Amino acid sequence: MKPKFAHGAPLRGLATNPRSSLFEGTFGRMFRTLPAAVFLKDDLINLAKAMSADPDPATPPEEIDSEENSAIDAGYTYLGQFIDHDLTFDPASSLQRLNDPDGLVDYRTPRFDLDSMYGRGPDDQPYLYASDGIRMLLGRKLSGNGDSGTRDLPRIASDRMSDKDMPDRALIGDPRNDENVIVSQLHAIFLRFHNRVADFLEEINGRTTFGEVQKMVRWHYQWVVLYDFLPTIIGQQNMAEVLPGISNSYYSESKTPNLEYYSWKNEPYMPVEFSVAAYRFGHSMVRPFYLLNKNLDLIPLFDRFGKGETLVGFHAFPENWAIDWDLFFGPAAETGRMRVQKSYKIDTSVSNPMANLPNVIAGDEFSIAARNLLRGNNMGLPSGQDIARLMGLTPIPDEKLIVGKATVEEQSNNRTILEISPNFKGNAPLWFYILAEARHFSYKGDDSAAFHLGPVGSRIVGEVFLGLLLGDFHSFLYQDPNWKPFAQFQQNGTFKMRDLIRQAKLAK
Repeated sequence: MKPKFAHGAPLRGLATNPRSSLFEGTFGRMFRTLPAAVFLKDDLINLAKAMSADPDPATPPEEIDSEENSAIDAGYTYLGQFIDHDLTFDPASSLQRLNDPDGLVDYRTPRFDLDSMYGRGPDDQPYLYASDGIRMLLGRKLSGNGDSGTRDLPRIASDRMSDKDMPDRALIGDPRNDENVIVSQLHAIFLRFHNRVADFLEEINGRTTFGEVQKMVRWHYQWVVLYDFLPTIIGQQNMAEVLPGISNSYYSESKTPNLEYYSWKNEPYMPVEFSVAAYRFGHSMVRPFYLLNKNLDLIPLFDRFGKGETLVGFHAFPENWAIDWDLFFGPAAETGRMRVQKSYKIDTSVSNPMANLPNVIAGDEFSIAARNLLRGNNMGLPSGQDIARLMGLTPIPDEKLIVGKATVEEQSNNRTILEISPNFKGNAPLWFYILAEARHFSYKGDDSAAFHLGPVGSRIVGEVFLGLLLGDFHSFLYQDPNWKPFAQFQQNGTFKMRDLIRQAKLAK
């Protein structure tokens, strides 16, 4: 049975975004004046093949994999996926329904509002919520990580369905958040965090409402997005370029955010340069194997050919697969079998599972590199070099746009983009350029370097993130830029994803 929600399926409206600078809609372009880069399909296919790694044996958990990025824990790969599903959620949001019921459209303006979790709210989708209409519904208990409160997503059991071959489907606001075991359990953490906030507000106020809880959950999530995820991905120096005055905790309101390329007339839109290219950097960060908890062995992420158990989602996985989040966001040990796992480097290589996505996720288009490159071409994106020049940057020379793994061992096997095809001379696909740029500015000739997005990639991702928050009248950055997470939720004066998880575990 072909899945209804294949990963990466084009959103309604995306394929028809106009070029006109007068157009205002859900999708648009940051760089409207730049011409579309044109490529031969065969060149893109060959580039995708060169970017797709061969299968590698599993590296024992206690050994450092040469492809690891020392700067980014593995959990941020899947937090990035969770954020993407929030930004590109398709149905009309619960927030829009509450505030503008007459202005509904088939797809909404992107916001960091967790509508991938909340759906259309407890009045319209009560089956996502507990009987009090305030808390989120949780699934079955999971074990193996030492956290007795770990729960799966709520699911519709297959034995209640007429089709006995149907797997147990998650009952959540966005079915894509059940795509793999890691993102599904991350979604479950946010469900528990919502319930923790409900508990906390009831404790200090004696009562609460769904709206009050939802607002605080969204603001804590937005804080993590802005002050934890974004600087982790683009680096603190690039972060300061977009948000001057930023510190480790919050930014000075007296400093003006620096949005040079992302602007809008009425409300923020989703730039195709971001959604089709820049924000797909995470595909290079995916590891082929993950350790979920101390009681398990490494489990492969995907296997297109269905050989054994994998982390592919859209079904009820084994009960003892509860994730120990210290292995994904720290603070696990730095050495030994239970050390924190790191993401793979942001470079021009994608691990073999991403080159052979299973049918339930990708349908017939199973190479993530080919999908990204071909879609960018179909969408008429400008070249990476043209955007660099528009930003006042000197484009990276063709001979330094390297294809392949950024490891010492693989240097002799790497090729330049011109070795793939001379047609790429001065004209690199934007997605590839952003990955090559990260490699160019991060790789220091050894395997321990910290990898972040480079100046073009950081500028696009940073400006869109900040712009979406500033343009959302309901975000903490718009309503109360000096707001901070609950003091009781902070640790050492900060609130990061690991703190959100720590609080989620305290939910009753």
